[in-house]
Amino acid sequence: MAINTSPNAAGFYAEENKDNVYETVLGEIKYLELPLGITLGSVYDDQPNAHQKFMEKLDGCIRNHDKEIEKMCNFHHQGFVDAITELLKVRADAEKLKVQVTDTNRRLQDAGREVIAETEEIIHCRLQQRNITTVVEKLQLCLPVLEMYSKLKEQMNVKRYYSALKTMEQLENIYFPRVSQYRFCQIMIENLPKLREEIKEISMSDLKDFLESIRKHSDKIGETAMKQAQQQKTFNTGLQKQNNFRYGKSPYINNDGIPEPRNKIVSKQNIEEEEEEHEDEVLTAHDLVDFSPVYRCLHIYSVLGDAETFENYYRKQRRKQARLVLQPQSNMHETVEGYRRYFSQIVGFFVVEDHILHVTQGLITRAYTDELWNMALSKIIAVLRTHSSYCTDPDLVLELKNLIVVFADTLQGYGFPVNRLFDLLFEIRDQYNETLLKKWAVLFRDIFEADNCSPIPVSNEEEYKIVISKFPFQDPELDKGFPKKLPMSQSVPQIYIQVKEFIYASLKFSESLHRSSTEIDDMLRKSTNLLLTRTLSSCLQNLIKKPHIGLTELVQIIINTTHLEQACKYLEDFITNITNISQETLHTARLYGLSTFKDARHAAEGEIYTKLNQKIDEFIQLADYDWTMSEPDGRASGYLMDLINFLRSTFQVFTHLPNNNNDHAAMSGKVAQTACMSACQHLSTSLMQMLLDNDLKQISMGAIQQFNLDVIQCELFASSEPVPGFHGETLQLAFIDLRQLLDLFMVWDWSTYLADYGQPSSKYLRVNPTTALALLEKKFAHPKFPWTDESPFIGAPKRSPRKMAKCGMDLGAIGKRPDFQDLLV
Repeated sequence: MAINTSPNAAGFYAEENKDNVYETVLGEIKYLELPLGITLGSVYDDQPNAHQKFMEKLDGCIRNHDKEIEKMCNFHHQGFVDAITELLKVRADAEKLKVQVTDTNRRLQDAGREVIAETEEIIHCRLQQRNITTVVEKLQLCLPVLEMYSKLKEQMNVKRYYSALKTMEQLENIYFPRVSQYRFCQIMIENLPKLREEIKEISMSDLKDFLESIRKHSDKIGETAMKQAQQQKTFNTGLQKQNNFRYGKSPYINNDGIPEPRNKIVSKQNIEEEEEEHEDEVLTAHDLVDFSPVYRCLHIYSVLGDAETFENYYRKQRRKQARLVLQPQSNMHETVEGYRRYFSQIVGFFVVEDHILHVTQGLITRAYTDELWNMALSKIIAVLRTHSSYCTDPDLVLELKNLIVVFADTLQGYGFPVNRLFDLLFEIRDQYNETLLKKWAVLFRDIFEADNCSPIPVSNEEEYKIVISKFPFQDPELDKGFPKKLPMSQSVPQIYIQVKEFIYASLKFSESLHRSSTEIDDMLRKSTNLLLTRTLSSCLQNLIKKPHIGLTELVQIIINTTHLEQACKYLEDFITNITNISQETLHTARLYGLSTFKDARHAAEGEIYTKLNQKIDEFIQLADYDWTMSEPDGRASGYLMDLINFLRSTFQVFTHLPNNNNDHAAMSGKVAQTACMSACQHLSTSLMQMLLDNDLKQISMGAIQQFNLDVIQCELFASSEPVPGFHGETLQLAFIDLRQLLDLFMVWDWSTYLADYGQPSSKYLRVNPTTALALLEKKFAHPKFPWTDESPFIGAPKRSPRKMAKCGMDLGAIGKRPDFQDLLV
């Protein structure tokens, strides 16, 4: 089919399409299917005349509708007329009805006024009821908050701060969110931080009061703890003794292997009584101190999230208190109460810390307490070293030791290491021994001063038994009956008793030191050795050196030291018995009494010789020789005879010493012989020095002869055997030098002296050339020297001491002779 493409055809189609478009637009306007603006806009989108054409089309459409409306009205007009006619008919009825309705309305309004009033009242009541319900609901929501806040205030008033903090948490987490829209809630919320700070301040104040309280009560806490520890130890010791007795062991040996007096043995009844008393009096730190402030404060700070601050503060304050507790009083060493108070405070401090450690979580740790204890222990040891060094009373040192033991046992029971304290006790033990030595030095001096240095008289067997009960002595002549005299003096048994008392006193310090019997035995022997070798030896030496001690007393001291030396083995047995350690045990120390008393005897012997020589010197000083006398008196000098009589009486003392013991007799004889020989030698030396004195310028032959008479008396004394035991002429040999020198001058046998000099068989073997020459010069210096033809110095000019005429030689020449020079050399 061909398509018509002519211009007219195109215009036709275009016009037709345009009409269709207008129809569509009118349909859209009519039914409002699309937005009107879009629809109207499409009318003007085409050609310029589109609007006019659209209006024409619109008018046409309107006319069509008017026609349809008119047809419809015509169709319904009769019905309308009928309806109007009927409406007019009911008009009168409507008026009546209106009147009736108006009257009814009036009556209804009149009747409804009361109803309206009641209704309004009901409405108002309903509104009030609704408001009340709402208020009740809100109050029910707020009341728990107010009740909790009131509870908080009450808890604050009664100081239940931990509960108050818990109440605050509940308020913040549960109650406040429900009523956060109310202003009172905001006020409460703002007040809670202030309450927390107040609680922190109050709890911190309570903590400070608590710290001050425990600082004041530390000594009471420590005293109670130490008392309990001591009671427990006493109970355990008594129980141990009871078990030892039950199983056949010696009840007199304590846990350290140390014997105790019988009056300390505890019976089963005593043990039960102590146990009941111990149970009745068991008190702890919690019983003596209220720890609630520290618990409360810890909980409060934990709830507040500031536990670390509280822990640091607590530890810092306790460290300060520890330093105060460890600072002793300056006069602590004067009384045992000072030490007891010091130890009680320290024990109380650490008992509190131990209690805090075990009942709190993390406030303090074991590492903290160990660190604090180590610091305190170092300070305690330093303090005790210093203050114990001031103690001069052994009883006070012993009480200090007992306190340290109780102190150490108490803290050890709480888990603190105390080994260093027991090491310190060994240092204090040395000081204790020093104080004992000083005390016993005074006792020994008093004994020696009260001793009469004479043998002990015994009238009967009872007195003898009293003596031997104090001192181990066996009299070999006991069967000879009484009365008699024992060789030693009263000081010997007293010294022996005091040595045993010293051992007991030294033993007391070894108790409770947790040492073996071997160590205790060793300590006792060492301290006893110190007593013997230092204290007793020093006292003996001082006694011997005293000026008023005579020869008789010195001899008695020698006898006393001999008996004390023999008693040393009994002292060793005594120590062995109380420590149960055999002397055959390896490394067991021995007592040094043997050397101690030997030294004392040697000193006494030396003092005898010294005093004897001093007495001889006193007599020698009385000598009054006339060195220029021409003739001797014909008898010995008075001073020398007095000296010899003194020596005789003195040596008779040795012979009258008790010799009922062979050892005593041998000892006294030996001392007497030595003293006699020493006296003779000293006398000979003194006489020789008298001749050779530089102040003596000249001497006559008469003086030499008089001096010879004195020497003869000395020789007679020596030959009379003043002390038994000398063989032959042993004692006379002490004067041999003087005798040969005097014989040389008396006989004037110089030719023999010069000829035989140096020969073993020389008659003048003991004459020294220098001595001979010195005396020769003094003799030639005398103006009355008897020059004779028989003199070897014939022709020597008088008054010429060095140059004298001679028969071919003079004195100077004799001095220059080679053989005489050899003599001088």
